[in-house]
Amino acid sequence: MKNAGVLTQSLADDSARQMKRGAFFNATAVIASNFRSIFTFLVAWLLGPAVLGTYMVAWATTDIVSRVGVLALDTAVMTFIARSEAVGDHARSRSLFHITVAMVLLQCAIVAAVAIVLIRWTGAWFGLDLQMIAALSVMLIALPGVALYRIGTAVSRGMKVMQHDIFSRGLADSFVTTAAFLAALGLGFKMFAPEIALIVGSAASGIVAFLLASTLFRSAPRAHPPVSFSLEARRLLAFAAPISAYELVNTAIARADVIMLACFIGRAPGVTLAMVGVYGTVVEVGSGLRKVNQAFNPIFGPIVAGMTVHGEQAQAAIAFSRVTQWMLWILLPLVAVMAFAGDFILGLYGPIFRQGSTWLTIVAIACATNAFVGLAETVIMVQRPRLNLINSAVTCVIAFFANVWLIKNFGVTGAAFGILLPYVVLGILRYRTLRIVFRWRNPWTNVGWPLLAGLLAAGPAFICRMLISGVTGQLIACSVFGVIYFVIWLRRRGDESMHAPAGGAFLNEL
Repeated sequence: MKNAGVLTQSLADDSARQMKRGAFFNATAVIASNFRSIFTFLVAWLLGPAVLGTYMVAWATTDIVSRVGVLALDTAVMTFIARSEAVGDHARSRSLFHITVAMVLLQCAIVAAVAIVLIRWTGAWFGLDLQMIAALSVMLIALPGVALYRIGTAVSRGMKVMQHDIFSRGLADSFVTTAAFLAALGLGFKMFAPEIALIVGSAASGIVAFLLASTLFRSAPRAHPPVSFSLEARRLLAFAAPISAYELVNTAIARADVIMLACFIGRAPGVTLAMVGVYGTVVEVGSGLRKVNQAFNPIFGPIVAGMTVHGEQAQAAIAFSRVTQWMLWILLPLVAVMAFAGDFILGLYGPIFRQGSTWLTIVAIACATNAFVGLAETVIMVQRPRLNLINSAVTCVIAFFANVWLIKNFGVTGAAFGILLPYVVLGILRYRTLRIVFRWRNPWTNVGWPLLAGLLAAGPAFICRMLISGVTGQLIACSVFGVIYFVIWLRRRGDESMHAPAGGAFLNEL
């Protein structure tokens, strides 16, 4: 019994170290990916909000269509490889990598061709103008590059190698996209310069992700007997099918506000193509909060998949509870910055973008909510993926009708609330799933202190923001919030270290 306890604690400590190391590399990749903002700045400054709005709508649509092409095989191959590595079957991992790449590239080529034809036939019926339809048709050419990046990155994550994303997304995608945009402008492709840049940047990041993932299998032996392509393909697709459905639905929820706003141009209060560009920029800035989840989720997913193989439900619950607390500690000050200094942040894109500061506060809260409850999706996905589909389907219906009514009556402000409502509903549904189906009691009991710290810091910061006008007031408000919040965090961190139980290295490592 004692040896079993020591083994369990050893496994827990090892998982904690892996999550800590993986989170560091993922956070570095997220920071590096923010260089992509240079591209958005250039589009806003050089071509204006209307062109930026067209690009935002085209990318939102392409992102949804890409989910059809990939069919969640990135999530499936990450899980399968994590399980193969957990039992030491490195040869099968190598075969899964090659099989998935071949499947996805073929699927995306077919989906892109079909989607281009459908958009050209039906785009006008949805109220899209000819320029928007043309931009969408060009943008869809990026699908194979997007898919190759996702598979290559998923394979690396399945092998618990997180640093590859720093080079593929953080560096290759960001800098190649920016360089391609400037080159396209120089060659006279002004109308489709952002779309051409995305195609080139996606291809570059996909190739880099593929090459880096390939290095992980240089010493891998070939499977004996050879792995059956058709058998493994069927297993991957069977596992991915429900995940694909809810990932498509989740992406539709995330992108519905921008796409539906474009469909209401000229038919809802204050909705113009320029305002769609302003709102698209607001969503891009606010969506940076989702990247906090990306710092933890890529390493958390394969670790939870490995835990479920060994039946370590209790350790998975502890890991989930602790990581969600740390995510909330990070998310709250970021939301505060966007709420108190939104006018300054958006002003960097140009004077016209400042009018989106109120929308940014709403969208920031929505994206923080989505990031916070995202780990619950991962836990459900590796064990009962069909439950995620049910939760997402219910939320998608709510999102669709909420956006139609809110945008029609309140314009762009309605779109901002149209993204907040579904994420709140989705969080509630996922929480109930953990409580009722998995019997995890109070999986978010550790969130009280971050919320209290946020409330205590928000009061003085809000007073400063009201009393001091301009950029000075915004920066002082953010500073006041940060100082108070940081002091409370230090105090809480000290209390946890003093009262940590003996042998609680798992919690302390996180």
